[in-house]
Amino acid sequence: MNEQLTPEQSQKISDALASGRKIEAIKAYRAATGQGLKEAKEGVEALHKTLMAQDPEKYPQVTSSGGCASVILLGVSLVWAASEIVKVVG
Repeated sequence: MNEQLTPEQSQKISDALASGRKIEAIKAYRAATGQGLKEAKEGVEALHKTLMAQDPEKYPQVTSSGGCASVILLGVSLVWAASEIVKVVG
């Protein structure tokens, strides 16, 4: 890990990456190092790459498929469509 991080901070970041919580890992990295968002993101991505090479089963590749945003957008669209149907029918 990064020599600026305590063992506890390193563990918190590693645990977040192992659970697929990259944003949480970046936040923890920023809080621990005081680095900006871009530098923290690059640091976490480099760390994640190293961890994946060491233990690919524990540290899976994190892909951003827009999953949460897609679900929220779908939900909002369904609510809007339902309200339009109620206006037409009711």
